[in-house]
Amino acid sequence: MIYKINLFRLMLMYKYLIVAKLMYTTFNVKNVLLYITGEIKYSDTTRQRLVFDMESRLQENTEVTMAELKLFQTAVQNPSKPERRHHRPINNARVSIYWVEVLANGSNRTSLIDSRLVPIHESGWRSFDVTQAVHYWSKAQKQTPLHLEVWTEGERPGSYAAEMAKRVHFATHDSKENTLEKDVDAPELVFYTLNLDEYGSQGNCNSSPNSSKCCREEHFINFRELTWTQYWIIEPAGYQAFRCAGGCKQPKRGYYGYGQRTCAVMESAPLPMMYLVKKGDYTEIEVAEFPNMIVEKCGCSMDKIPPV
Repeated sequence: MIYKINLFRLMLMYKYLIVAKLMYTTFNVKNVLLYITGEIKYSDTTRQRLVFDMESRLQENTEVTMAELKLFQTAVQNPSKPERRHHRPINNARVSIYWVEVLANGSNRTSLIDSRLVPIHESGWRSFDVTQAVHYWSKAQKQTPLHLEVWTEGERPGSYAAEMAKRVHFATHDSKENTLEKDVDAPELVFYTLNLDEYGSQGNCNSSPNSSKCCREEHFINFRELTWTQYWIIEPAGYQAFRCAGGCKQPKRGYYGYGQRTCAVMESAPLPMMYLVKKGDYTEIEVAEFPNMIVEKCGCSMDKIPPV
């Protein structure tokens, strides 16, 4: 579980420290910060579709340990409707972030990524954890842009809460905003990445006695020597399953988005088998593929999340 703190009052200062922080993390702790500015595909009072061009932005052999969506909330100076005093005060609105998968047939499929309450009457940077969306995107189709939707809703059921939520505006939400403001306060993605050449695995294990880095080592399973398989598995008699061994280098403590990294299976393959199946009074021979039987790749990951 990633520990999160409220950076509301420090976000503007944080904006001006980007260059210094990027230089520090890149050259001192091998933790690279990457910033990608998004475009608004469409926008209304309660919905925004953000599109981020990801092509060639994430380097090969790089793991995204955390990704943040940063939106700048602008204060509404003159609300169009006064608050109705016979209602309980509404001070917050719920802002939810969805990952949008664009399917081959042109339809969309959305997945909830993050949701939190934001103050209605304040301005400043809002930060949302979209790491899961980046992992979804990487598994789906890396050639396409990353699509995110921002939904603004009432903090509780009812038309009054929904009406108050419409007072939450993010920069570039209003087409009348000037170009300079769009450049400064445009939505952006912040990536925290690790170089797997240093923090990843070495591939297959070698014979070096001094190497303890995460790797894939040979591990042969002989079905004929196992009591529970020798009588029903016909072929194969055994197979090279491989397994993951070794340790992982841990980033320095205190850096955003890092947990304990372990050596784990990143990719696996099925194993075709011929076996006996008893059906009533007779036995049949069947052939099928059993998934995740062969370790194809090992790697260092946090909570067994595959590298992006």
